[in-house]
Amino acid sequence: MRTISALRIAAALAVMLVGVPRAVAAQPAPAAAAEVEIDQFAFVPQRITVKAGTTVTWINDDDTPHTVASSSKLFKSKALDTKDKFSFTFTTPGTYAYFCSLHPHMTGVVVVEAVTGADATQ
Repeated sequence: MRTISALRIAAALAVMLVGVPRAVAAQPAPAAAAEVEIDQFAFVPQRITVKAGTTVTWINDDDTPHTVASSSKLFKSKALDTKDKFSFTFTTPGTYAYFCSLHPHMTGVVVVEAVTGADATQ
């Protein structure tokens, strides 16, 4: 009798464990993030490609204040001193040009791609 009970318990545990990978896979993926450094009067990288839903953070590593301003006026930071950060979450696919309003020759581009089914499960 004890052997039958032990087998039933083992079988029940096996059934429960089979469902665990599905539960883990069903959890939403953490939000994506990307960084752009501001250094020597340049955005590095100058062009970045991300998936929709990604938060991009600009970090001023320069000794001079800079801003991050969308050419389409979608976003604009305050003047960022050394080590200050500015973040924006891109939810819609498209190409977003931006510049430093204090130094307009400084430009960059964020390309936002749609999230596909394969991306959503990763």
